[in-house]
Amino acid sequence: MKILVATTNEGKLREIKSILSDLDVELLSLKDMDNIIDVEEDRKTFLENAIKKATQYANFYKLPVIAEDSGLEVDALEGYPGVYSARFYSIDYGGKVEDESLSKDEKNNLKLLKLLEGKQNRKGRYKTVVVYYDPEKAVGIWTEGVCEGEIGKKPEGSGGFGYDPIFIPEGYDKTMAQLPPEEKNKISHRGKALNKLKELLIKIGVVKVGN
Repeated sequence: MKILVATTNEGKLREIKSILSDLDVELLSLKDMDNIIDVEEDRKTFLENAIKKATQYANFYKLPVIAEDSGLEVDALEGYPGVYSARFYSIDYGGKVEDESLSKDEKNNLKLLKLLEGKQNRKGRYKTVVVYYDPEKAVGIWTEGVCEGEIGKKPEGSGGFGYDPIFIPEGYDKTMAQLPPEEKNKISHRGKALNKLKELLIKIGVVKVGN
């Protein structure tokens, strides 16, 4: 069975493939497709964005799709970056970061750290919503994962991606970027959501464990 993972983000793809590696499925990415269509993430919630991506990619490629939307919500910033997490550096809230010598992730982290300067409350959470949609069988499932934590004072660690270098999970004194991949996948928002999805897909007979 083939399932399309609706992302071109190598970090996300690597984590998703690792977590679902024990399933008897072939996971494809958008980069495996001959014609990559662009689905704009313009909805107001993670769930709405994930549903939009799952249904549009599934209907276009005629394949079952796993799509997700995720982001970081920071209490002191009224929940921002939220659904704008991937492009936080470029939106008007808090000013834009236009240093082209930095990667998008670095610009996002820099902006967030600047906005939190002098603030005592640095609590936040990573959230992920994962949607599975099969256009042929009209099967749709969604799950959510949350990882509570706080924002560090500076980037630390070289693993992961996104806000991982500045996000310290609850109960840890290290950032997500400092954790081994297998440990991160056990506690991360994406790991929790994908493991819930995996259990449901096995339960209803869509997939099975093993080769």
